[in-house]
Amino acid sequence: MVACDYVGIESGRKVPDKFAKAGFHATKSEYVDAPLIDELPMALECKVKSFENGILIGEIVNVSADESVVTDGNIDPKKLKPITFDPCNNVYIGLGDKVGNAFNDGAKLK
Repeated sequence: MVACDYVGIESGRKVPDKFAKAGFHATKSEYVDAPLIDELPMALECKVKSFENGILIGEIVNVSADESVVTDGNIDPKKLKPITFDPCNNVYIGLGDKVGNAFNDGAKLK
């Protein structure tokens, strides 16, 4: 988490070797003009659709995942151990257990 936070807050223009300083190695994406960090087990590769008034809308064009975080062909959150950024408190939070079924549970109210 520390290394990921570092590459997010440090400018590549100021520190051209910021990936190396964080202990990361990069591979060029085949789908977008951005590097993939070899040490991270999952990547969502996105293209910008629009950016207006501080709102970024993107399109996911590729998802890649290391076999170490896959179960039965699907990304396994228990193995991935994803985190999210809480902008209200400026902290990272580990995501927990499943709480529902998307595009399914709400159908009960139809």
